[in-house]
Amino acid sequence: SFGVYDNSFIFWALCGRYVLGHEAMRRMGTANVLIAGMRGLGVEIAKNVILSGVKSVTVQDEGLAEWMDFSSQFFLLASHLGQNRAMSSLSQLSALNPHVHVSAHTGPLKETLLQQFQVVVLTDSSLDDQKRFGTFCHSNGIKLIVADTKGLCGQLFCDFGEDFEVLDTDGETPASAMIDHITKADPGVVTCIEQRHGFVDGSTVSLSEVCGMTKLNSYGPVDIKVLGPDSFSICDTSSFSEYEKGGVATEVKNTKILKFKPLDEALVDPELLVMTDYGKMTKHQTLHLAFQALHGFVKRVGRLPKPRSQVTMVTELNKVSQLDQLDEGVVQSLSFTACGDLAPVNAFIGGLAAQEVLKACTGKFTPLQQWLYFDALECLPEDGGEGEQLTESTCSPRGSRYDGQTAVFGSGFQERLGEQKYFLVGAGAIGCELLKNFALIGLGAGEGGHITVTDMDSIERSNLNRQFLFRSQDIGVREKQKSEVAAQAVRVMNPNMNITAHQNRLDPDSEQVYGHTFFMGLDGVAAALDNVEARVYLDGRCVQHQRPMLEGGTLGSKGHTLVVVPHLTESYGPAKTGSQNAIPLCTLKNFPHRIEHTLQVRRIHAGPLGERSWSNDAYAIVPCRDAAGFLERTLGRGEAEALEVLGCVWGGVGGQRPQGWEDCVGWARRQWETLYNNDIAQLLHCFPSDQLTSSGLPFWSGAKRCPHPLTFDPNNTTHMDYVVAAANLYGQIYGIVGTRDCSAIRSILERVHIPAFTPKSSVKIHLTDKEMEEERESGNLDTGRLEELQKKLSSPPVNSAVLQMHPIDFEKDDDSNFHMDYIVAASNLRAENYDIPTADRHKSKLIAGRIIPAIATTTAAVAGLMCVELYKLVQSHRKISSYRSGYINLAVQYCVLSEPLGPQRFIVSQHSPNRTLGLVLGHGLGGLGGCPMMR
Repeated sequence: SFGVYDNSFIFWALCGRYVLGHEAMRRMGTANVLIAGMRGLGVEIAKNVILSGVKSVTVQDEGLAEWMDFSSQFFLLASHLGQNRAMSSLSQLSALNPHVHVSAHTGPLKETLLQQFQVVVLTDSSLDDQKRFGTFCHSNGIKLIVADTKGLCGQLFCDFGEDFEVLDTDGETPASAMIDHITKADPGVVTCIEQRHGFVDGSTVSLSEVCGMTKLNSYGPVDIKVLGPDSFSICDTSSFSEYEKGGVATEVKNTKILKFKPLDEALVDPELLVMTDYGKMTKHQTLHLAFQALHGFVKRVGRLPKPRSQVTMVTELNKVSQLDQLDEGVVQSLSFTACGDLAPVNAFIGGLAAQEVLKACTGKFTPLQQWLYFDALECLPEDGGEGEQLTESTCSPRGSRYDGQTAVFGSGFQERLGEQKYFLVGAGAIGCELLKNFALIGLGAGEGGHITVTDMDSIERSNLNRQFLFRSQDIGVREKQKSEVAAQAVRVMNPNMNITAHQNRLDPDSEQVYGHTFFMGLDGVAAALDNVEARVYLDGRCVQHQRPMLEGGTLGSKGHTLVVVPHLTESYGPAKTGSQNAIPLCTLKNFPHRIEHTLQVRRIHAGPLGERSWSNDAYAIVPCRDAAGFLERTLGRGEAEALEVLGCVWGGVGGQRPQGWEDCVGWARRQWETLYNNDIAQLLHCFPSDQLTSSGLPFWSGAKRCPHPLTFDPNNTTHMDYVVAAANLYGQIYGIVGTRDCSAIRSILERVHIPAFTPKSSVKIHLTDKEMEEERESGNLDTGRLEELQKKLSSPPVNSAVLQMHPIDFEKDDDSNFHMDYIVAASNLRAENYDIPTADRHKSKLIAGRIIPAIATTTAAVAGLMCVELYKLVQSHRKISSYRSGYINLAVQYCVLSEPLGPQRFIVSQHSPNRTLGLVLGHGLGGLGGCPMMR
């Protein structure tokens, strides 16, 4: 489905597919993109677009590299000074993704050049060029994106033409809900089983599997009106048959046509401004005019205002402005800092702009309409704050790689940055982006400064589309861990970096390395972690040692950032339990109704990948050198689980142990019969299809789908997929070599004996997890069988060495190991039992592998916002209003920056007859409020 791309590209673009989908990736594979301007912002956009995987990217720049560029252009080396920026960046950009053709154009921009591309991005461009090329692109159906940064401010503009079709507005999985009842009325009212159906007013849904009122199944998509969290109205159902039972309502994603104005018209339309910080509405309206005034100044003078020079554009703006209030402070700050070029601001705007490129190529997600402004002017020194006084002299260029940053913050601040000691936990997607930014801004790159980065993972191919410090040659090399490769990559970007790479997991076991002395020697911590538990642990360590923490995370197009400042802001806090979202085991075993339920294969199947029976501990008894210890641990889990585990182990070392490949195939075939025929027949024996509840209602209704047994068919692909995968996995446990040869396996299956099955009335099926737990606690177990198993397993076999077994650790990313083959086949067979729509390998891998999708655009934007907060921490800002928490969703261009919450306050009082002593404590960092026991 990827046209010109081969299978290696599909593997490369794995996470992109999880976020964008097959069709969007196919469209990207045909798109040609031009990015004009190869300073820091341009190379950031190019990097993100190339990693995402379009057909071709052409980078254009007539300019020559100078020291001012090095503060944010991460692909320039000292040897490139005086050379063309586009050509100097070409080899590094090409290496990011071998499946994208990257070329450089060093001549001027002309309309004939633009005609070759579907998307054009202008950076570092004049307003006259923006208007001229904007008109040309709009007239010729070329999507135009204008991106610009000046110091601490950024600007983004999109024009995708008169009729731009959005195929999927938000990229979210269509909501669905199981139906409990439908009324005969005008309009009909649908009541759902779930407490929240997830639909909104104006949603369109399709109805299926409805019994009784069957006309709805073929009625087609219907608009709904939400009546409550569990109900909504549909069309007129008064003439339909009576509703009986069942039914699923599924959201239908509708396409949307958007109209864009060309740039010259959009310039004078204040309604097209999208806010990123609702506390700065006046600032952003002012910035819209101030950027135009800045273009006018450059046109007249031939350069940007010098750092901290007293050039002012307020008077001129007041003459043409239609704003009731013009924020003169914003205009002055922009003119003071416009000469600056900051890596974090470029990373943020570059991430947003690159996502707009992908929207233009694919029609996936809602594009920006049409102007967006961003400013981080609160990064400037606070009134009365510590640090040097910023003047034209302290901010002037020094022929240094940090000149673009010094222009904004001064030379004294640069020295302070270089002295910082920071701890980065995680060198994955966000970690790579943070390290890049650290190198560009010079964090820890001065005398006494240092960065420590730790990550215990090695590099995998699926990392390459978003973790841009890694290359194909780094994959599979044991010595090349993520942290070490990333550290070496940023040393190339900035040879002055003082950085040490570790491969330690951050947990209580590593506190001998990251103990009190280590944390007290830090200026701050950055968390680039992929799980909540690790974040909570690191937050606790920062609370304990009163160290600031930068934290960020992504989920596809969504991202968040949090800054934790000692004594000033709320900490990350304790882990929130996820048990309320856990799927009951009884639902998984007996009453699944979603594909997410059937994919929980490892929780419900006793097999090669099962979590409940085939645990690694089970293999400790083989070759029985630690039988006593193993039995003690197993019995400690409770008699019910011990009976299950010990029975499984005895099957492996006793009479059921396979002697060869034919035994493995026989086991797999019998497992198939048990799981997809016998178990279902037993369930229907206990609860027949016409079973009624004590209230006289059908038992099999609502969330309970009535299943049916399957009959094995060797010509059915899914049936054979299960046998092939299960037999091979079973053989791997015992060191038996298998095969994928289906013809040979079919020949063996002809000789496999399948015992007859008769359902038993004595079997009890649990309806709830509570019933299951009560039976476990009741002691109603076959204790004789448990004692027998203990005795058998306490005596080692005569030739125990022959009985060696090999545990299997689930690995989703190796397509040759049968793991996902087994999961997909087992899940889809169970789905077929219950008439649940099946899932392809792609969707199954996403759910079963618990994959958190990540894309380059979001990670770049999140890392940029984190480093904006870093500027404030290094300057020791003490006003909570100076800091920002960030929440973004690039799919819908939702970007909200808000003041963080303060620490929770509470009072500890001591009463006496004469007085009350009250102590106010901050729950978070510092004092007793920072003590873990108080949390």
